[in-house]
Amino acid sequence: MTAALAVRGATKRFGAVLALDGVDLEVQHGEVVAVLGDNGAGKSTLIKCISGVHRLDSGTIEIDGQPANITSPAAAQAHGIETVYQDLALFDNLGPSANFFAGREQSGPAWLPRPLRVMRRRSMADATVDVLERLQVSLPDRAAAVGLMSGGQRQVIAVARAAAFASKVVILDEPTAALGLRESRRVLDLILRLRAEGHAVIVISHAMDHVTEVADRAIVMRRGRAVGEEVPSPESQQRIVALIVGTAAEPADSTNTNRTTSPGPPV
Repeated sequence: MTAALAVRGATKRFGAVLALDGVDLEVQHGEVVAVLGDNGAGKSTLIKCISGVHRLDSGTIEIDGQPANITSPAAAQAHGIETVYQDLALFDNLGPSANFFAGREQSGPAWLPRPLRVMRRRSMADATVDVLERLQVSLPDRAAAVGLMSGGQRQVIAVARAAAFASKVVILDEPTAALGLRESRRVLDLILRLRAEGHAVIVISHAMDHVTEVADRAIVMRRGRAVGEEVPSPESQQRIVALIVGTAAEPADSTNTNRTTSPGPPV
């Protein structure tokens, strides 16, 4: 089966710090893969390279088996990749529809100069409702400014926005961080619906119980390397934690004898 996303030999340096050291990652359509590791393990650097925030120094990224030249966030979006970071990047003074289409506003007709085009607000509002209903997202007031909503409601809006425009891959950075039990449940249910729709989903999380519930596989990173893979379950949690903290045996790799272990900035 051709992977929705395949990363081969991803390497990234920040000065003397080797943030990514030949990382491989595959995610299939309809699969949730968790990327785990302590702070500084390279998780955020990896997803930022996939998302176009950083450029790989070496290595390749493939989408559906085809090479993808991802040099910017716009290039990643053009390849069907959408990312939700911890800050959510929502405009608090705008409603869900305006946040969905921020930077992607629908206007027309196309032959008019851009300053003269009329915003298609009704069309964007209807499209937003369609996405929310498809993903079974319930909001008490779909016209309210997102700044007045709870943390869980804001999170599901950000995830739903990513799902609306991601044709291939959705990347979620700590999607349940700082959320209560009920709000986390809403986000986890949404992740499961993304998987059911056939999206490839990458989740970065420190919440092992949430990873166990939604992830099909867990890739553990440590010091910029992928050091192990497990199927998340209550039985495998101890092995996963051992890989994260470095008490489990890492795969031998003679090509990495010259790598630096300088801690550097958080990645």
